[in-house]
Amino acid sequence: RRFDTFIGTAGQVLADGLGEGRRAWLLSGPAGVGKTHLLMAAHAVGGDGSAYLALPQVAGSLADVAPMFERHGLLALDGLEAIIGNRADEIALFDLHNRVLDQGGRLLYAARATPEQLDFTLPDLRSRLAQATRLPLPALDEAQRLELLQTRAAQRGLVLDDASAEWLMRRCDRDLGSLMEVLDQLETTILVLLVEVVSDHLLPLGRACKQHGGPRRLAELAGRMGVEVTKVE
Repeated sequence: RRFDTFIGTAGQVLADGLGEGRRAWLLSGPAGVGKTHLLMAAHAVGGDGSAYLALPQVAGSLADVAPMFERHGLLALDGLEAIIGNRADEIALFDLHNRVLDQGGRLLYAARATPEQLDFTLPDLRSRLAQATRLPLPALDEAQRLELLQTRAAQRGLVLDDASAEWLMRRCDRDLGSLMEVLDQLETTILVLLVEVVSDHLLPLGRACKQHGGPRRLAELAGRMGVEVTKVE
């Protein structure tokens, strides 16, 4: 995932801000607005010196894994709300926050709400998060949803014109998770159909080639169909 494939202006804002050296960021917004996309884009730009950590996956044991992440130049922490109410996790995150910044690193957080709206039991953690540069991500409007659906389809090798994309949006739930599930199903269906079509053509072709030239002839004819055969005996 890259900044330039993000729908909306937040991708460029974050890319520019990281380039300017801002040390801590907090991305907030409801599910499906692209918070994880931006964290992964920042992680990709950071290369080997960066890390991405999904907090829901380590909730309840953050203190055990935190030391492995404190020396990264850029640390992206997703799902901040997952550790709310677990005092040990909150203390571990507070310590991790301080260590990363003390060593010159940068921090990116993603949450569904602002620090004031997150009910942390550790006031010092809330205070640290409140000092981060904030980047609210609003819900996508209909035009942006349409653009995102077409962009994600193109990344899968599928072409959806406006009429097709609008047809899909009218017939499934509007949230982004449901739209991506529809794309998954569409991609799987198309692959199954392609396999059936290729099989219908190549099996008779194979029988014919066995009588007229063998496997090498099959490879030659398959190549004309756009099917690469890498092993020919």
